[in-house]
Amino acid sequence: MDLQKETPKKTNMEHLIADRQEGIGVCGWILVSRSFLLVLITFPISIWACMKVIREYERAVVFRLGHILSKKAKGPGMILILPCTDTFIKVDLRMVTCKIPPQEILTKDAVTVQVDGVVHYRIHSAISAVANVSDVHSATLLLAQTTLRNILGTQSLAQLLAGREEIACSIQAMLDRATEQWGVRVARVEIKDVRIPVAMQRAMAAEAEAARETRAKVVAAEGEMNASRALKQASMVLVESPAGLQLRYLQILTTLAAKNNSTIVFPLPMNMFGNLGQKSKG
Repeated sequence: MDLQKETPKKTNMEHLIADRQEGIGVCGWILVSRSFLLVLITFPISIWACMKVIREYERAVVFRLGHILSKKAKGPGMILILPCTDTFIKVDLRMVTCKIPPQEILTKDAVTVQVDGVVHYRIHSAISAVANVSDVHSATLLLAQTTLRNILGTQSLAQLLAGREEIACSIQAMLDRATEQWGVRVARVEIKDVRIPVAMQRAMAAEAEAARETRAKVVAAEGEMNASRALKQASMVLVESPAGLQLRYLQILTTLAAKNNSTIVFPLPMNMFGNLGQKSKG
């Protein structure tokens, strides 16, 4: 029981390596020997069938009688395979840009939106991409679609519109963990577009317009309040100096006469006439 507890569980790659270490058996070695002998007999014509060229951005996973030949993929450069017993699969290691089709998603606040995105990934382990999944590109695309729907379904519309970068980073981390056993490394995820229904767009536009009108009214009311306070302070200054009121009155008349060519009726205070009458009697 203690030995069973101490023994760790084997992963898929460890099982794959263990299977390769078992060998191809006696019959397999006989077939390989005959294939090698055939190559020697037909040399140098057979060398053209055995020699394969792998490009710099490619790796070749070689199978010998159905078993993966080595722990590492072959390439780049020239590799040699035996006819009849060896087959190989080329794996492209370049960055792949995959477009996620528009997904109709119901957000947390019950708003239906259509979201599409882009996933950038590359294969870093050719053996895992061939041995652990049948079609690595199709599997990565389907997983990206499912992950996008699952994560965006837990977000509200406001969070989706305002936090695209954070949502994209969380999608990337989840995809990277899920595709690690496939030999795929997700480099970047981007949310390309968010389409909102027309009725919702009109409602959001009306809400934004109402908010702008509210802010405009608040600003106008604050301006009126500040102007009233300034007039109150000015009136207090003019009360302390009666002559200042007359000077201000004359200044306003001068400003009006400069702007408009018109006749101005200038009223004189009645107390001035009273003072003039008293002076004439004296």
